[in-house]
Amino acid sequence: MTTSTHTAFLDTLCQGVRATYAHKRSMLSFAEFFALFQENPRRFARSAVQYLLDMLHYFGTEEVDTALGPQRRFKLFDLPFAEGRFKVIGHENTQNALHDLLLSFARERRVTRLVLLHGPNGSAKSSLIHCLIAGLEHYSQQDEGALYRFNWIFPTAKVARTSIGFDQDQRQPGAARLASYAHLDEESIDAKLIEEMRDNPLLLLPRPERQELLRKHFGERCRTVPPVPLLPDAEAPFVVSDYLYDGDISHKSRMVFDALLASYQGDLQEVFRHIQIERFYISRRYRQGAVTIEPQLRVDAGSRQVTADRSLSALPTALQNRTIFEPFGDLVDGNRGLVEFNDILKRPPELNKYLIATSEKGSVNVDHAILFLDTVLIGTCNEDYLEAFKVQPDYPSFKGRLDLLRMPYLLDHEAEKGIYDEMLANTDLSRHVAPHTTAVAALWAVLTRMMRPNSEGAPESITPTLEKLTPLEKADLYASGRVPEGLSGEQVRELKAWIFRLREEAAETLHYEGRHGISPREIKQVILHAAQNAAFGCLSPLALFDAFANLIKDPSVHPFLRVEADPPYHDPKGYSDAVERRYLDLLDFQIRDAMGLVEKENYASTFALYVTSVSNFLKGEKIYDRITGAYQEPSPAFMDEVESLIGINDDPRKFREDLIATIAAYRIDNPDAELDYRRIFPEAFSRMEDRFFQARRSIVQKRKDDIIRLINGLAADMTPGDRDDAQRSLDTLKTRYGFCEQCALEALVFLHRKRYS
Repeated sequence: MTTSTHTAFLDTLCQGVRATYAHKRSMLSFAEFFALFQENPRRFARSAVQYLLDMLHYFGTEEVDTALGPQRRFKLFDLPFAEGRFKVIGHENTQNALHDLLLSFARERRVTRLVLLHGPNGSAKSSLIHCLIAGLEHYSQQDEGALYRFNWIFPTAKVARTSIGFDQDQRQPGAARLASYAHLDEESIDAKLIEEMRDNPLLLLPRPERQELLRKHFGERCRTVPPVPLLPDAEAPFVVSDYLYDGDISHKSRMVFDALLASYQGDLQEVFRHIQIERFYISRRYRQGAVTIEPQLRVDAGSRQVTADRSLSALPTALQNRTIFEPFGDLVDGNRGLVEFNDILKRPPELNKYLIATSEKGSVNVDHAILFLDTVLIGTCNEDYLEAFKVQPDYPSFKGRLDLLRMPYLLDHEAEKGIYDEMLANTDLSRHVAPHTTAVAALWAVLTRMMRPNSEGAPESITPTLEKLTPLEKADLYASGRVPEGLSGEQVRELKAWIFRLREEAAETLHYEGRHGISPREIKQVILHAAQNAAFGCLSPLALFDAFANLIKDPSVHPFLRVEADPPYHDPKGYSDAVERRYLDLLDFQIRDAMGLVEKENYASTFALYVTSVSNFLKGEKIYDRITGAYQEPSPAFMDEVESLIGINDDPRKFREDLIATIAAYRIDNPDAELDYRRIFPEAFSRMEDRFFQARRSIVQKRKDDIIRLINGLAADMTPGDRDDAQRSLDTLKTRYGFCEQCALEALVFLHRKRYS
C-alpha cells in the first residue's frame, strides 16, 4: 500500500468512528438525556433484570422438536452474533426456568434471590452464563440496548460563571455561560468525578418529582403487578422497579449533589450543568456491568478514600472539607448488569454470608457507606458441593434466598452430538474426521448416564417393555421417541406418552438421571486423544472404540465406572458393544446405499400403497387404480407380501388396526406435518430393507471386496465392469456420506471382520 492509500484508509476509519460515536449519542448533557427518556421512557427506566429479559427477547425464540414435544428455545443461546461459537446445546428446560425466574423478579419489582445453577461438572452451567453475558455485551451496543451513567464535571475558572470554588467575589467578568459542562474538552475541565456505581441518571431527579414523572409515563398502576405475565414490549404493562422508584444516587454522588445545591442556593438547573451523561457498554473484559467472581479469599466490595491529587483541589470548597470515599470491588463493577459467582460453594462460607441480605435487599454494607445494587446475581456450583452445603447449619438461612436451577447432563444423544460437532468445527485437527464419529461419541456418553426405568404405576400393556428396556432403547426413546420393535400401536402410543413420566421420575431422586456418567468435557478429551492415535488414518469411530476400551480400564479415574453393574445398565463394556452394533448398522446401510441396493423411494411408495390398501380394506372400500382407471378390491396378496417383508407373524388384522390408529394419533399430534411413514414406522422400513439385503448379501459382499481391492491398488485383475461399479460406489461414499479413501477402507475392513467374515 502506498502512503496515500494508508492515509485514505486512516481518514475513512476515523470518519467512521466519529460518525458511530455521534450516532450512538455517547456523551450527553442531562437535558439531552432527559429528552431521550421522554421519547422512549421504557428503554431508559428498565432495571437490570428487565434489561436482561428484554435482551433475551431481542434475539427471539423458536420451537424445537423433542421427544417430550415442542419446547421454546431462546435464540440467544445459539449466539447468532458470534456465528454460534460456544453456544449452549440443548437445556431448553433450564432456559425457560431461568426466564420465568427473571420474570418473577421483574414482577416483584426487584431481584430478591440469587439464582444458583447446580449440576455435575461439565454440564454447561458456566456456558449458559457466558451466553447471557455475551448477549448483554452485544445488546448494549444496539440502539435498543443503550445504557447510560453519569459523571460530575467541574470546569476551569475561565469557563465557569464563577470560580470553581464558588466564591462569588471571584466571578470571571464576561465569562460565557454554558447550558451544560458535559461537552467540554479536557483542557476546560479541572475535575471529573466518576460515578463508579453507574447509577441510572434518572435517580438525579428528586424522589417525589421522579415518582410523579414515572406515574405519568407508565400509569398510576405502574407499581402494581399486572394480572398477566410481564412481557418486554411497548404494549405490555410496565412495572417500575424499586431501584428507580424509591432509590437514590450513591453516597458519594449525594455528597456532591448536596454540596452543589447548597453552593447554588437551591438552583437545581445549575447542578444539572455539572452532569455529564455517558453511554456505557456491558463488558466482561473491562469489568463493566458483567463480572465473574472466582472462589477467592476476599470480600466482593469495599470503599476507599479518593486520592488527594490536583483535581481534588478544584472541587467546591464545601467538598474539599469532606472526606470522599469511592466504592470498588466486584459488586460495584457488576452493577447495572450481571454478577456471576463461579463455583460459589468452593468459597469459604464466611465470605458468602453477606449474600443472605444482599440477595434479598439488593444492598451491601461497606466500611463507609451502604451500596444499593441493581444487578442480577447468578451462581454455579457442583452437585456434590451443594449436597454437602445442605447439611450445614447455615443452609436454612440461605435456602429462602436461593433459586435452585438444576442443569444435568444431556440425555438426548442427538443434541449431545452437536456439542462435539461444534468442538471439531472450531478445532484444527489437521486430519480427516470420518462420518459418525461425533454420533458415536455422543451415544456412548449418554448411555453412561442412563438409569434403569421404574415401571411402577405404568400401564400394564407397557410394563413388560419398560422392565426389558435397554439403555440404547431408552436413549433412542429420549432422543427421537423411537420405540422398541414389536410393539402394538396402542403400546407405542402409551410408551411415547410415558416418556415425560420416565424423565420426571428419574429427576426426582437425589442421584437423578443425568447427574452421573461421563461429562461432555471428558468426552472432548477422549475425542482429542483418539485424533492422535497413529493406528488409524482418520479420527473415526474405530479410534473412539479404542479410546473407550482404554478409558474403562481404570475405574479409579471416573466415578461412573465404580458404580455397581446392573446389566445392561452401568455396564461400560456393554455400552461400547451396543454403540458398535449401531455404528455397524449405519455403516452397512450406507455402503449398500452407495452400491445402489437401497431403494428408498420404492420402499416409501410400496408402504404408502400398503397403508392405503389396509385403510380401504378395514373400511370395506375399493382402491382406485391409476393405470386401469377402475376401482378394485384391496389385494390380500399384496398386503400379505408387505407384512411378510415387515415380519408380521401374528394376527395381521390386529397389526393393520394398530397401524391405522398410530397414523391417526400422529395426525392429531402433528396436524400440519406431512405423513412421513419412514419416521412413523422406522422399524417396519428397517425390516423391509433387511429382507431386501439378505436376498442380495452375496452381491454386497463381492462389491465390498472389490472396493477394498480398488483402494489398495489391486484392481488390475478385476473386470472393467466390476472396477467401474466399485469406483462408483466409492465415489458415492465420498460425496454422499463424507468418507475419504482411508476411513472408507478402515470401515469396510471393520464391517467385513464383524459381519461378513
